[in-house]
Amino acid sequence: MNFIQIKAFSVKLHNSVRTAPPFAATSALLGSLQQAATANHKRHAMKVPRRQFLHLAAGATALPALSRFAWAQAYPTRPITMIVPTTPGSPSDAVARVLAERMRQSLGQPIIIENVGGAGGSIATGRAARARPDGYTIDLGIISTHVLNGAFYSLRYDVLNEFAPISLLATAPAIFYASKTMPAKDLRELIAWLRANPNKASAGIAIASHHLLTAFFQKETATQFTFVPYRAIGPAMQDLVAGQIDLSFSGPDALPLVRAGSIKAYAVASDTRFALAPDIPTFREMGLPTVSYSGWWGLFAPKGTPKDIIGTLNAAVVEALADPAVRSRLVDLGVEIFPHDQQTPDALGARVKADAEKWWPLIKEFGIRAE
Repeated sequence: MNFIQIKAFSVKLHNSVRTAPPFAATSALLGSLQQAATANHKRHAMKVPRRQFLHLAAGATALPALSRFAWAQAYPTRPITMIVPTTPGSPSDAVARVLAERMRQSLGQPIIIENVGGAGGSIATGRAARARPDGYTIDLGIISTHVLNGAFYSLRYDVLNEFAPISLLATAPAIFYASKTMPAKDLRELIAWLRANPNKASAGIAIASHHLLTAFFQKETATQFTFVPYRAIGPAMQDLVAGQIDLSFSGPDALPLVRAGSIKAYAVASDTRFALAPDIPTFREMGLPTVSYSGWWGLFAPKGTPKDIIGTLNAAVVEALADPAVRSRLVDLGVEIFPHDQQTPDALGARVKADAEKWWPLIKEFGIRAE
């Protein structure tokens, strides 16, 4: 095989594997080299010069990596599924749909929302953990699903180590709501009423973070009331409006019910008053500085998802969160977008770790387990 034949063979081989999947490309290369070597040996052609052979060998080594790169560059080539750990119409569902709609423009493929409620979101998160790490299954996570559930439930997956962070998205404070039939006018009066009437009130519990906050409030105020578990936040708020339960933590999405006079809001669990409801005091103002908490949303992929695919997804998220229309819609939902420098995989990973270090010991101290 002379130099011209080698050059022609190399071009032909490159064209044959350029669009093939990684392993197919590698097999095609090895097979072609083997066939060429056998034919050459049979014809007793002159030996390939050492320099030309080394060029071919270098190409053989590089092609698997190149083909993987080409495969990643083509991503995505089909729709992506985003698993959401709550029912349709929930705050997380709303955030997911706003984000997915805008990410479609960047990725050139639709993102299909799959709502999987129940067990505090652990069913949905477990499905995401077991998904193939190819970038076609991602999940919208919250502090409950990707931190607190690790202490609340005996899970078959590790919330801290079986996911690849993509980006922090947004945050929102928890607000302490009550039925309009509750006699207390403010938080101090509520605490006094609960102490005078032990076990006569009930609180709805839908997700792990609200369970933790409610237990923390109960401990800090030395009060006693019944916990009522719910599959999702929506039904809990419906029962609060109907007077079937008396108390519930939830997000800012329930503020229209307060403005309509359907429920009350006693306090917000943030360090400062919430901009969308500046008339609601903080727990700190009402003498309970330790009751401070803000939830967050983040986007995750299964562990092992290639870094370049994580990068592609992160770029689509960052572009979406910079869109004025997206920002306006999220503000209307009562959520605050994280600053640009925190919209990274590392920032989300650090947030998950820090929250686990903060809340897991408290969950153990309180002896809280899933209902």
